[in-house]
Amino acid sequence: MASQPHRVLFPEQQQTDRTPIRVLIGLNTPMDCQLLQTAVKNSRQRFDVAACAVSRHGILDSFSREKIDVALINVDLEDGRLAGLEVLPELRATHHETPVVMLFDTWQDDLILHAFRAGAKGVFCRLEKDLEQLWKCINAVYEGQVWANSGQLQLLLNALRSEAVISPVASPGMRSLAVREAQVANLVAEGLPNRDIAVKLGLSEHTVSNYLFRIYNKLGISNRIELALYVLKEREPRNALPLPPASIRESRTKGKTMGAKA
Repeated sequence: MASQPHRVLFPEQQQTDRTPIRVLIGLNTPMDCQLLQTAVKNSRQRFDVAACAVSRHGILDSFSREKIDVALINVDLEDGRLAGLEVLPELRATHHETPVVMLFDTWQDDLILHAFRAGAKGVFCRLEKDLEQLWKCINAVYEGQVWANSGQLQLLLNALRSEAVISPVASPGMRSLAVREAQVANLVAEGLPNRDIAVKLGLSEHTVSNYLFRIYNKLGISNRIELALYVLKEREPRNALPLPPASIRESRTKGKTMGAKA
């Protein structure tokens, strides 16, 4: 995949504190870990290297012993090829609040898709010579954003169209959502963070988070980027009954309230 400017997408929340970000480095050799650790320490960023690991077991052990704010994990580890990808589902199950950035030696479209589906919040190529981009990536995912470039986002959208990443057969679809849930889902697809969604809908951020968990369960998805892509797919003209904008959906529902109760 050609190199393109990176963007941060679908922010979850904004962190305003300046406490150090504790980073786990998971690469395939101790030397690689040491080199990146030195670069992090020399970066003058608010980063602390909490742990270094070269294997799946080492990564899981580090998570059990240390407070990790952001994990940088190489696709391949000392365990073997794709071992880094294989640890993602375990981390999502036990430490879902910690964002993971998957590091690639070279871009591979199928592995990028796999990484995002497995719960990664960002992808980064180790061939990138400008380490400032990596520091921006770490800060972005720590703040609840997804780090990807426009080509990778297009890759995800194309996958939804051609491979049915989220199958309508396996899920009742957007029509299963209550009016307020549909509003939240549409605003997520527009890139609004929870704080802005809460203000727009007159809710608390905690309530918005609760809506998101319910939406994920109903649609059979697991994270914000999947939800945004799901909504964008539903909006495509080729769908028989695309979901209307939240404001129209709400007005229609209000107009039918009396009839529904009758």
